[in-house]
Amino acid sequence: MQNKTFMAKEDEVDKKWFVVDAEGLVLGRLASEVARRLRGKHKAIFTPHNDTGDFVVVVNAGKVRLTGRKLDQKIYYRYSGYIGGLKETAAKTLLARKPGEMLKLAVRGMLPKNSLGRRQLKKLKIYAGAEHPHQAQKPEKLVF
Repeated sequence: MQNKTFMAKEDEVDKKWFVVDAEGLVLGRLASEVARRLRGKHKAIFTPHNDTGDFVVVVNAGKVRLTGRKLDQKIYYRYSGYIGGLKETAAKTLLARKPGEMLKLAVRGMLPKNSLGRRQLKKLKIYAGAEHPHQAQKPEKLVF
C-alpha cells in the first residue's frame, strides 16, 4: 500500500491575521518574512499550488529602514509602454510620496509571478501610520 502525499485544500485552511510594526526594520528582511507568511511556508500544511497563507497587516510602513546608501542610490523604474516612457523614482522620493509602495514592491517580487501570487498579494494590507482598520479580525502581533 502506497502512502499518499497530503495536499491542503484552500477552503480547509485556517487563515489568521497578523500585524507587524515596521518601524526601524530593514526593508528586505521584513519583506522576505511577510512574503513567507503570505504564501503559508511557515505552516506544516504548505501546498505550493494553493493559497495556504495568512493575512498580514503592516503598520508604520513609512518608518522602514534601508541599509547603506540605498535611500539615495536605489532607483525604482516603471514603463508606460510608449517611446520614452521609462520613468524613474529614487527610493527617498518614493518613501516620501507613497510610504507603503516600497514594501509592496519588495514583497511582490518575492511572490509567484502568476494568478496565485496576485491573490496572495491582496492579503497584504499596508498602512503608513500606526493605525489600521482591521481590529475586528483580532490580528496577532508578529515580532521579528
